[in-house]
Amino acid sequence: MSDVLLIERDGRVAILTINRPDKLNALNGEVRDAAVQVLAELAEDDEIGVVVITGAGEKSFIAGADIGEFQGRSPFDQRHAMRSPRIFDSMAAFPKPVIAMINGFCLGGGCELAMSCDIRVASDRARFGQPEINLGLIPGGGGTQRMRRLVGTGQTLRLILSGDMIPASEAKEIGLVEMVVPADELREKTLKLAHRIASKSPLTLRIAKEAIRASERLPIEDGITYERDLFCLAFSSEDKAEGIEAFLEKRPAEWKGR
Repeated sequence: MSDVLLIERDGRVAILTINRPDKLNALNGEVRDAAVQVLAELAEDDEIGVVVITGAGEKSFIAGADIGEFQGRSPFDQRHAMRSPRIFDSMAAFPKPVIAMINGFCLGGGCELAMSCDIRVASDRARFGQPEINLGLIPGGGGTQRMRRLVGTGQTLRLILSGDMIPASEAKEIGLVEMVVPADELREKTLKLAHRIASKSPLTLRIAKEAIRASERLPIEDGITYERDLFCLAFSSEDKAEGIEAFLEKRPAEWKGR
């Protein structure tokens, strides 16, 4: 794998690190292509239950796109560069839980990638923003769509139209991140959460995530029906039988993922 994307395995947790600290881990074509490939492989890896993504160093999670790649591009060149599958969509569609471990600047495409994840845990030193407006652009990795779903229309308009950065504390206050922890505890707290999630039934994690994601596209009546169908589907699994037996026998469950 490319050295711009490092992969570490910690039990059932895979940690992906964008490794361009000299560029504040800005997303370039090599990073995007490597991430799409790795996510496709991890989706099929039964030994991995949760993915954590972060940036190398202490300054930056991902400070946005590599702006140097934009220079001289025609609209057709840019459309080709944004062909599917894109890193943002691959992350959002990933069937297993994904946690963004945000260790610094989380701007532009970095903020969009974080929003594509399921859970965001931020260092208290992290800063967030969509500064594309300052370049005469708008977000192009789903920022106008995913941010509105997370924080509402008003906050989305404020952040995208101003290009302002906000601290982690404010990001949590408006719902852009779920947890803010001291910088020196970021890895410990994030991996503790990741391992707790990874200890659950792999099959049940997948259908729980699918049910929750469905709420973003379905009217509530249809979503409740879909949830009911998935709940009943879980009754056909070995893990459901094991989970019930383990609960009644007051012992830890031994999940099979079936």
